[in-house]
Amino acid sequence: MRFFLLPFTALAALFVEHSLALPAPSNTQDQPTRAVLDERATAPTVAISPSNTVVGSVSGSVESFNGIYFADSPTGSLRLKPPQKLSTDLGDAFDASGSAAACPQMLVATASGESLFLEVLGELLDTPLFQTATDQTEDCLTVSVARPAGTVAGANLPVLVWIFGGAFELGWTSMYDPSSLLSQAIDQDQPFIFVAVQYRVGGFGFMPGAEILADGSANLGLLDQRMGLEWVADNIAAFGGDATKVTIWGESAGAISVFDQMALYGGDNTYNGQPLFRGAIMDSGSIVPADPVDCPKGQVVYDTVVETAGCASSNDTLECLRALPYETFLNAANSVPGFIGYDSVALSYVPRPDGTVLTDSPEILSATGVYAAVPMIIGDQEDEGTIFSLFQSNVTTDEDLVTYLSTVYFNDATTAQIQALIDTYPDNIISGSPFRTGLFNELYPQYKRIAALLGDLVFTLTRRGFLAETYAVNPDVPSWSYLSSYDYGTAYLGTFHGSDLLQVFYGIYNDYASNQIRTYYYNFLYNLDPNEGITTYPDWPQWEDTGSGNQLAWFSSPDGSSYLTDDFRNDSYTYLFANVASFRI
Repeated sequence: MRFFLLPFTALAALFVEHSLALPAPSNTQDQPTRAVLDERATAPTVAISPSNTVVGSVSGSVESFNGIYFADSPTGSLRLKPPQKLSTDLGDAFDASGSAAACPQMLVATASGESLFLEVLGELLDTPLFQTATDQTEDCLTVSVARPAGTVAGANLPVLVWIFGGAFELGWTSMYDPSSLLSQAIDQDQPFIFVAVQYRVGGFGFMPGAEILADGSANLGLLDQRMGLEWVADNIAAFGGDATKVTIWGESAGAISVFDQMALYGGDNTYNGQPLFRGAIMDSGSIVPADPVDCPKGQVVYDTVVETAGCASSNDTLECLRALPYETFLNAANSVPGFIGYDSVALSYVPRPDGTVLTDSPEILSATGVYAAVPMIIGDQEDEGTIFSLFQSNVTTDEDLVTYLSTVYFNDATTAQIQALIDTYPDNIISGSPFRTGLFNELYPQYKRIAALLGDLVFTLTRRGFLAETYAVNPDVPSWSYLSSYDYGTAYLGTFHGSDLLQVFYGIYNDYASNQIRTYYYNFLYNLDPNEGITTYPDWPQWEDTGSGNQLAWFSSPDGSSYLTDDFRNDSYTYLFANVASFRI
């Protein structure tokens, strides 16, 4: 029992970040009632096209308008289909004063064979401690807008569009309260409009398989995000925003989605002849090299869902899935491995090339310049892999690690290639993650080594490769990169994946690091340069692939920062990108 206490403590920290409150499933999924409220004179109201009025709420210096629909309900025949623009009016007093309902979640996979610990975790997550009154519903395609109180149409403030993370399996807009972000920006005389886009996750948004490809229904979550951006272009002026000054910002899967939005439709980010965004911020995520939607791994996921759903004997398995009751489809979609478990970041549901929405694997699109090149900020936490390495305690030898990576992650890589990659990570706890902690924090044999490897493969070294590729094809488009170490010393986790949410997004720690990073972001939002605007903090050098030019801002502690050359673990980086075609998930 004591062995499981440590990973449970770590997961508690993870769920504080990724699941501040767990939405309770709704039992009425087919056609939920969209709320309308009597207009109140004291509530902020905004008239949007064509003839709708949304009624929000105000708290302190921030006005909020939550859960505004931008698409028809993706239920029934529209389940597992690309989003359709809203075809009905919201009305003249649409209630946007509450919390936006979440899309269906994949918090813990329902697959059999999971450990007792995961079953206990699932029970914990199903208690009121982790729940709010916010429902899960398929009718979830909404945007939420927050702005400084008193902002009016025509204010032309810059717009920050947030794309949440959660391994493409979980997450929703209302778990992110932008009040602290906006309050600091207002105090610094850098006000902006904040928009969060809800998109389908898990099997509802990223179902793979040949049947999905043939139906033209791949990467639905990305298409939801794109339609949300189109809503911003059409409507944000009414809230006081400037549609020509949009920056898209995401964390984890949200950061991966940011690049996917840059690469969508062969790099075409225009709508009605205008770019949907002009800048990008990616926290802990960039490119995920991936096999196609109909690859063998993807087909196994689809076939498993079909079998679990009882649709295997159907002449049209996809239509059978669409016709299922909500709970039946939810349980079937969640019957495949989730990221909270042994398979970790070998995700069942992830954006995959489909030839149209994503025309190729992301590392090819970035290397060949097939993306909308805009100024970027991108960076990582020092110990990205620790929280993803809590469930592999049976992987204790080199041979075990080769087997694990070849069977769970990289089916196309040879044993020799995987062994060569592993060999670039010394088999000693001094070199592993949490980095710079010597003999400490080895949760089980190979833990720190696996944490170093997974963190680099999915986040840290992939970021470096992404920057090198984009610099090569667009050297005149500036990028700034960083590494955060301000949670150094956290037992077993270090500065772990997602820890920046507390520091940067929520502003729970009102320290130098939080204020510094936020100010860089506000400067970027206004001027596409983190150094232009408020200049209280050190100059942040651009990342340039010129030897000594690839400098990172190193947010090294809560109280200060310095610079770091982006050349650590270079043997691993060199081997990884020399063989990247074999290391796709």
